[in-house]
Amino acid sequence: MEIWKLLVLFFCAFLGGLSIFLVKSDKSQLLKLILSFSGAYLFAITVLHLIPEAYSGPDHAEIGIYILIGFLLQIFLEQFSEGVEHGHIHKHGEGHTFPYGIMISLCLHAFLEGMPLAADQHNALIFGISLHHIPAAFALSSILMQNNFKFKGIAFYLLIFAMMAPMGFLLSYGISNGSIGGIELYFNKMMGIVIGIFLHISTTILFESSVDHKVSKRKMIAVLLGISIALIGFYLGGH
Repeated sequence: MEIWKLLVLFFCAFLGGLSIFLVKSDKSQLLKLILSFSGAYLFAITVLHLIPEAYSGPDHAEIGIYILIGFLLQIFLEQFSEGVEHGHIHKHGEGHTFPYGIMISLCLHAFLEGMPLAADQHNALIFGISLHHIPAAFALSSILMQNNFKFKGIAFYLLIFAMMAPMGFLLSYGISNGSIGGIELYFNKMMGIVIGIFLHISTTILFESSVDHKVSKRKMIAVLLGISIALIGFYLGGH
């Protein structure tokens, strides 16, 4: 197992959240471009790597069902997260209140996102997921700050969030190697659920942020760059 994957996942989320203390605006154009890039990259990697691998197993006829389950699961999670995983930042009421729904659903989302990394032989997903967690963590920090949390409190909850994707990776790694309960036969089905989540997240990022369905030149460049890098990795990986 490669420890560097766990470190990249953890520090991108943790430091991405702490960057709230370094910028004056919670609507950084750079973060929006990173979000567009990572959304396009995640979508391309899902289509190029995850879907073909999921359908290559002996239970491929049922994978579509689990993809639909994952897609619907993400719709359900967003009822509580308010789209924070897309980098959305919403104003909340005054007072020192904790957004339990947002925190729990965001952690579950990150945990599930870390799972396909165990089957990622070409390290294609690690960068897209890590970049995707930067604006998500930034949005979470912004919400906590709006609710009057101080630095120590924000850092503590960021620490919990940043640990979720590595924990998902570790569980998935154990499953894929048959070291956790011998349930490696269910690995492709679990990946189907993750694929459904990725399809929802990536397409939402790409389409809903475009006013009147028009894409700015900067966003178009970010999207094309994300897809191009995914394609380069696809062909260099021996496909």
